[in-house]
Amino acid sequence: MKNLNKLASALLALSIAFSGCDNDNGGNNPVTVQLKNHSKIPALVKKQSGFESLEIFSLISSDDTLEQSKDYIFGGTADGLGVLRSQDGKGFVMLVNNEDNFSVSRITLDETFKPVKGEYMLNSDGGQWRLCSGTLATPQEHGFGPMYLSVGESDVEAQTHGLNPYEANPTPTSSRALKGLGHWSGENAVPLHKDAFPGKTVIIMGEDASDAVTGGQVVMYVSSTGDLNNGSQYVLRRTNQTQTELDMKEGQSYDVEFIKIDDYQTITGAAIQAKVDELKAIEFGRVEDLDYRKGSAANAREIYFNVTGQDNKPEERTKFGRVYKLVLDGTDPLKGKLTPVLDGDLPNGKANEFQNPDNICVTQNYVYIEEDSNLYGNVKGTQHDGYIWQYTIATGELKKVLELDHHRTAADRDKYNRNEKTGEPAGDSKYGQWEYGALVDASDLLGIQDAFILCVQPHTWADARYKNPDKGTKATSVQASQILVLKGLPR
Repeated sequence: MKNLNKLASALLALSIAFSGCDNDNGGNNPVTVQLKNHSKIPALVKKQSGFESLEIFSLISSDDTLEQSKDYIFGGTADGLGVLRSQDGKGFVMLVNNEDNFSVSRITLDETFKPVKGEYMLNSDGGQWRLCSGTLATPQEHGFGPMYLSVGESDVEAQTHGLNPYEANPTPTSSRALKGLGHWSGENAVPLHKDAFPGKTVIIMGEDASDAVTGGQVVMYVSSTGDLNNGSQYVLRRTNQTQTELDMKEGQSYDVEFIKIDDYQTITGAAIQAKVDELKAIEFGRVEDLDYRKGSAANAREIYFNVTGQDNKPEERTKFGRVYKLVLDGTDPLKGKLTPVLDGDLPNGKANEFQNPDNICVTQNYVYIEEDSNLYGNVKGTQHDGYIWQYTIATGELKKVLELDHHRTAADRDKYNRNEKTGEPAGDSKYGQWEYGALVDASDLLGIQDAFILCVQPHTWADARYKNPDKGTKATSVQASQILVLKGLPR
């Protein structure tokens, strides 16, 4: 550990300060953000060829103590994330899903972007389900909010929570479930940019389900701007009503439409699932994260999503994962074209190393694709840990950006390679056992070009001391996690 401490000290000395402005909250207070390693834990990732100039800073981890909340422990399996300026314009507020804790952390950061306080807006009693990805809606970008949409998974009756990031004295045991977004075993709920369809709120949702009958769906909610109670909900289907995912081939485009789910607010999630075949929705092998392209109103109607894959329906659904592009009609959000752009099941395809893509981040020029931890992926014989991939929209080029670093050295084995369910020593973790959470472009917020925030889920970094950090009663995870800041990742 001495070498790691020296490395951390050296990186601290190389911290870089940048200035930005308070454009999000109506003020002009200057902010000086200083990118530093604020965590005692080094970044658990490794840069790949071509990305050597990328700077990586360890922001917070489960081993850190924050000065204004000494008893707060940052929970494990950090997944969805949203960040914005504080109400007074003097710092920042970050909301993070601690997935397997069924909870949402709120972290206060000072004007330099140093974490100073942590608390739980939702604990497992209020969160109720595994909380996977999440999206922060703001008036500037989406036409309503601020509201953090934290999506419940692991149950057909799960719902999406809507949290006010500025809520004073939140009650962690109180659910914030939004009835208007229905019941789904969801991954994310992503409102499109307000300019995509002026006067409307259009939210695209992914259902991370792998049951043999219906699989997972792509879902749309449409309402007047900011109305999350009285809109309509739809599922994606091909216009020829073919439901089988593998009938669609990489590089080919297909006409699709969204078909309405009648009475969805008054029926159960199980009843909604029973309508999938009736409505002839496409049955994907676990729809994971979604995001839209940035840069213009037309770009905002160009949506990318990951289907992570499943191994129990190989004749119908992807096994190792796909990335899809969905382009919505400019005048009607219920019509569009769907294209599989990357297919991990093609032996000689450009994505043939894919092992179950999960989270996704889309900028104006790139799609960043993050791998999951489905261990059956190693039957390919690819002995690697989870990658982040960069897909160039204009050219289709695919590059590896980062690989997770499991620290299987003799010095670190006992800390980072334990049983993820019990926290007991377990030797070396398996290839692909860890995964990533959210990757969020924070360049404009921080006033720093090409700055991103990344969550890491090092599942075998586990110990009993990380259990129940939110004081809820419904989750028993003993895992830790980490948040990083990346500088120099192209947008």
